[in-house]
Amino acid sequence: MQVFIAQILNGLSIGSVYVLLATGFNLLLLVAMIIHFSYPQVVVFSMYIIWIVLKATNENLLLGVLAGILSSILLNFMSAPLFQKIMKNREDVDINSTMVLSMAIGWIITDVLSHAFNNGLPIQFPTKFTGDAPLLRIGLISILPGQVWALSIGIVVVSGFFVLLYKTRAGRAFRAIAEDPAGAKLVGIPIVKTGFQSYALSGLLGGLTAVLLAMLFHSASPGMGEQVAHKVLAVSIVAGLGNLVGGLVVGLALGILEALVQGYLSGNWSNAIAFVVMLAVILIKPKGLFGIKV
Repeated sequence: MQVFIAQILNGLSIGSVYVLLATGFNLLLLVAMIIHFSYPQVVVFSMYIIWIVLKATNENLLLGVLAGILSSILLNFMSAPLFQKIMKNREDVDINSTMVLSMAIGWIITDVLSHAFNNGLPIQFPTKFTGDAPLLRIGLISILPGQVWALSIGIVVVSGFFVLLYKTRAGRAFRAIAEDPAGAKLVGIPIVKTGFQSYALSGLLGGLTAVLLAMLFHSASPGMGEQVAHKVLAVSIVAGLGNLVGGLVVGLALGILEALVQGYLSGNWSNAIAFVVMLAVILIKPKGLFGIKV
């Protein structure tokens, strides 16, 4: 029973990170109408920026966190003109073109991480940042600082995001563009400006995700972005592309499922389980469990 509880807690913390990733990914899909496959690579790049700043500032945690968040926002803004270049107007967007461009950006980021940082070797975050001891230990149940931060920040950020989406003017603009871009343009909603706002918000979510991933896993590597991308793709397809509420549910469920698999099955089955679930859902419900929103 203790193993089960421990894995549930671990799954909830990992699932919270999946939710943040899927939310940022789906936001860009809904508002900017791009399939941003390089979004996880942007997150991993921000993890490297956190590591660099921590080393350069004698492990100043505040500067490290701010650097990670700002780098994610900046990278999102830098990619925006590239996507806008191939999008003549919001009504006739070629999603396949944005997907190819995004994959190219992801490959470039991975290549930069492989050659320009730490000689391509994995990086290790200092214990001052990740926490060096469990906050609470009961038998086999250990509650680590990274788990607490991931779950608590995940709840706060996702709750704040949905308040923004459904209770503010900016959120109404996001939803209007997602539902009917032509109608939104007719009533005076600035399509391009709102699209750039979605890049900024997605970048903020990505930066926070980078901080939480660093605290949870204590390390990062150039190929980590591709591994994370697989999870984001699985969550988005199982939930339904662009479905924010579905991404919330499926992200948490996938995190718990992976943690239980790690706890009860020998071998590295946690990565395979995401694709098994995705395959089953595609065969049974091609539009995802909650339906496609794009």
